[in-house]
Amino acid sequence: MKRREFLHGSMAAAGLMILGSRTAFGYAANSAVRWGLLGCGKRGSSVAASFVKNTDAHLVALADIFPDQLEKAHTHFDALNASAGKPVIDPKLLFSGYKAAEELASSDAVDGIQISTPPWFHIDHLETVVSAGKHAYCEKPVGVDVVQTRRALEVAKRYEGKVSMDVGFQVRSAPPFAEIVRRIHEGAIGQIASISAHYNAPEATYPDMPGKSADELRLRRWLWDKQLSGDILLEQNIHVIDVCNWIVGAHPVKATAKSSRKVIKNPGNISDNYEVIFTYPGDVEMSFSSTQFSGGGYFDVAERIFGSTGLAEAPYSGPLHIVGQNAWAWSDPANTSAPAKFAADGAFTNNLALADAVKDRTFIESITSGHFHNQIPQGVDSALSCMLGRRSAELGREVSWDELAQSTEAYPLGIDISQFR
Repeated sequence: MKRREFLHGSMAAAGLMILGSRTAFGYAANSAVRWGLLGCGKRGSSVAASFVKNTDAHLVALADIFPDQLEKAHTHFDALNASAGKPVIDPKLLFSGYKAAEELASSDAVDGIQISTPPWFHIDHLETVVSAGKHAYCEKPVGVDVVQTRRALEVAKRYEGKVSMDVGFQVRSAPPFAEIVRRIHEGAIGQIASISAHYNAPEATYPDMPGKSADELRLRRWLWDKQLSGDILLEQNIHVIDVCNWIVGAHPVKATAKSSRKVIKNPGNISDNYEVIFTYPGDVEMSFSSTQFSGGGYFDVAERIFGSTGLAEAPYSGPLHIVGQNAWAWSDPANTSAPAKFAADGAFTNNLALADAVKDRTFIESITSGHFHNQIPQGVDSALSCMLGRRSAELGREVSWDELAQSTEAYPLGIDISQFR
């Protein structure tokens, strides 16, 4: 199947055709959804820039706890808006300090808000955004502990059908992945027997930050902090776990895991490797491994699904195909020969080249059409799947889904946020 053929059908099915003269919810054709960015770091700025480039959304507001992050983003997005023929950001719509999220959410000049703050804050900010009547694009994970996931489900139920709530699992929107999963679901590899998956990436790095307090350093270097990020299995590896849940059509029922910190020497407390055996319904086992340290800048992510009549391979980079009785390969000459590039901001090439564009457009279309999304329950399932492996590694024994669901696990932040004014 050629890329052009697939996109013609899949985008039409996803509702990405030109909208009518006016939707039921009052958005005129081609009118811009007014976009606000909450969390102006590398990842947040990268995703917001993708929305500006791939949709008619107009970035009108910025918020960050740190004024210097806010000003850097302000300069960047004024230039980006100008290049897209859109107005610069009104200085009145720039919010900093510990109340920035509330101030952004309460603005009448904003329709939708992208939540790209450290994961510990995701659920607080999700509730703040949707309770103010704003649509929310929330980065993964949907919570860093079990208590937060319960609250997320309560929020999702309360605001179901009132606003659109997406989770940043853009891999599900990548045309090659969507097509191979569709074929697996239709029986192209027969009965799924087992899965092997891995996520190997360089460690996160930060520049020196002299003169900062311990609390500020934790917030600015949140990828190194287990409480703020949820550890590498939840913060980064969740993309692979989410794809495996999507393929199987269920979350795992138990996990046995180990993790350690063997290579990285930064002052944080996250792990740098995981080994997990997830068991899904029907005794389908998924063997997962992860490393997150330099190792020469090595980057490789893939899922291999073994079935009774074939094998499906779905890497971020390289041939994405099915071998066996129903052999098939994704064909895209423009990308398959190029190696995927690891980026700290999550901007990947190759098999994910179109993921962001499709994800961005479907979310904006959910707002303009009034067919609101609610991806929070799916996001919670994938977050809890990762917590299942993390908890097993912490306890040194097998942990079941039912045991985790009854847990009162909560990660205390240990920072007085009101100090940042």
